[in-house]
Amino acid sequence: MSAVEVLGDTRAPSGAADRRTIPLEAREGRWKARDGYSIRRIDWSAPVGAAARGSLLFMPGRGDYYEKYLETLGDWHARGWRVSAADWRGQAGSGRLGADAVTGHIDDFAIWVRDLADFWAEWRASTPPPHVIVGHSMGGHMVLRALAEGQIDPAAAVLSAPMLGMHPGFVPLPLLHAAAWLMSALGDPRRPAWKWSEKPGEIPLGRDGLLTHDPDRYADEAWWRSARPELVMGPGSWGWTRAALASARLLRRRGVLERVRTPVLILATRSDRLVTYRAIARAARRLPRCELLTFGSEARHEILREADQVRGRALAAIDEFLCRNAPAT
Repeated sequence: MSAVEVLGDTRAPSGAADRRTIPLEAREGRWKARDGYSIRRIDWSAPVGAAARGSLLFMPGRGDYYEKYLETLGDWHARGWRVSAADWRGQAGSGRLGADAVTGHIDDFAIWVRDLADFWAEWRASTPPPHVIVGHSMGGHMVLRALAEGQIDPAAAVLSAPMLGMHPGFVPLPLLHAAAWLMSALGDPRRPAWKWSEKPGEIPLGRDGLLTHDPDRYADEAWWRSARPELVMGPGSWGWTRAALASARLLRRRGVLERVRTPVLILATRSDRLVTYRAIARAARRLPRCELLTFGSEARHEILREADQVRGRALAAIDEFLCRNAPAT
């Protein structure tokens, strides 16, 4: 692993509970994909003096970056997990694939499945068991697809608000897909599919109402964008939208989710305005070994960055699930 530069004002002493610092025991680096593409990662070795728990890989959502989840990664690390996280190709500190510096683009989600499968194989071979994976939003979608295709083999998987259906939920998925395909064909598929803000890269007003009730945790995102401008990402492209809907349709095919034998815990909220709860509940019923924890109006999309009461309940459920399905060896 080759080291990457870390901003001098974002490092924290070991054990510091600051969401705006990179702990000293965490190492940021780069992973080379099979085609040479450089993808950013972060790794925390097992905490000194803690009982060895195993290894946990976290994969964030669309437009996300692991800095937003340092608090939660730190919680898992304190519980004895060796923790890793990585960007998706073309996101956060791993460059862009779109036509500009803020639009998120991918031609096909299969590219991300391949990256995840290769990263998983190398990471699994170099870390202690049991191995578990957690994915949020689009990351949850990608984890589920990799499971369905037999590309990864965790002892257990946790999906937080997985992106299995997008709003408007009343429009049939094939119709949404056809519209995205047409819009991609009518111009550069790398162009943005929706408006972000009047100023490119600027967080639009009211966005906190989609993500979390906790204003301080929400403010962490803007802080990290200022400290590390390379993290800024705005809308997805029409190509990304087409690829996302195609992948969602793939997961809805008969027999695809039914072949997943990994124990899966899904955290979801009926109040989610970014992904559709109905699609999540439908997927949970199809997965042979799935548990679904549902929140109501007390939780928005970013359950792991919610107010303490919601976040604490979610973390407790994850701990209990992993203890049952991925016990320490």
